[in-house]
Amino acid sequence: MKTVLVTGADGFIGSHLVEMLMEKGMKVRALSCYNSFNNWGWLEDISCLDQVEVITGDIRDRDLCKDLTKGTDTIFHLAALIAIPYSYRAPRSYVETNVIGTLNLCQAALENNCRKFIHTSTSEVYGTARYVPIDEKHPLQPQSPYSASKIAADSMALSFFYSFGFPVTIARPFNTYGPRQSARAVIPTIITQIASGKKEINIGDTRPTRDFNYVRDTCKGMIILSEAGKTEGEVFNIGSNTEVSIGEVFRIIAEIMGSDSHPVTKDERLRPEKSEIYRLMCDDSKLRNLTGYRQDYDLSKGLTETINWFKQPGYLNKYKSEIYNV
Repeated sequence: MKTVLVTGADGFIGSHLVEMLMEKGMKVRALSCYNSFNNWGWLEDISCLDQVEVITGDIRDRDLCKDLTKGTDTIFHLAALIAIPYSYRAPRSYVETNVIGTLNLCQAALENNCRKFIHTSTSEVYGTARYVPIDEKHPLQPQSPYSASKIAADSMALSFFYSFGFPVTIARPFNTYGPRQSARAVIPTIITQIASGKKEINIGDTRPTRDFNYVRDTCKGMIILSEAGKTEGEVFNIGSNTEVSIGEVFRIIAEIMGSDSHPVTKDERLRPEKSEIYRLMCDDSKLRNLTGYRQDYDLSKGLTETINWFKQPGYLNKYKSEIYNV
C-alpha cells in the first residue's frame, strides 16, 4: 500500500476523510496540530485510529513538512485556519498558516516527488455570487481576511503546477456540514442550542443562502479527484447544486428535532456588511462530467444524521452552546 497524507486530519472534514480512506484500504499518515495535551482532535473519535500513523506538528514548520511528505504518494492538504470572524481579529495568523503553510507543504512535496497533491479551497473565495450557479470561472472576491488567505493559498499551490509541473489539483468545497463540525458554524450552533433546551436560538443573519453538502459527500469528491486523471492544474467545485437560506435551514432543523424554538439575530454574530456572503450556489458539473461524481445525501438526510450525532450526550457535552465561538 502507498502512503496517503492528510493534513488537518484532526479537524472536522479531515477526520472523516481519514475514516473514508481507511475504509478504502489506504495506508494513512495523519497530521494533527501539535499541542501540549497530546490531543489529536476529532481523530480521537474514529474507530480505526489504531491503524493510522498520527504525527503532531505544524505546517508553518518547513522542516516538519519535509519529513512529513517523505514516502507519501498522495497528499490531501486540509490544514488551515478557517473561522471567518476570527480572521477579522487575527489576519496575520491566517496568512502564516494558510499561505506560508501551503508554500511549505508544496515545496516539501515537490522535493519528495509526491504523485498527487489535492489542495482544499473554499467557496468563500467567490464572495457573494455575481451569478448562479457558481462555476469555477466565477470571479474571486476576498470579502474577509480568511477568504483572501485562501485565494492566496490556492494561487500558491497552482503556481507549483505552472512553474514546476507539480501535480496540484484544487478541490473547492461549498458549505460542508455534518458530525464533528465546530461550533463556529451555523448548523452546529442551531442544533446544540436546541438540544440544550433553549427556546431563543442566537444566530446571525438568516437571509443569506448557502449550498450545504454533507461531509461524506465532500470527502467522496476529494477522493474521486485523487483517483481521476486529467485533474492536474485544475479547480473543481464540490457541492449540492442547491441553495437554501439560513432561515430555512433553521426551520428544517427545528422540525426534525421537534422544537418550537425561534431564531434571534444577535449583532455580535453579524459580519461587517461588505464582508457578508449573501448568496452561494454551486455548479459542480465539471466534477460530475469528468468523474461521474454524485451525492449520496440530500439536505434532509444529512441533517438527520448530523442531529442524531449531536444529540448523543458524549458529543453534545463537548460543545459550549452558550458561548459564541468566533
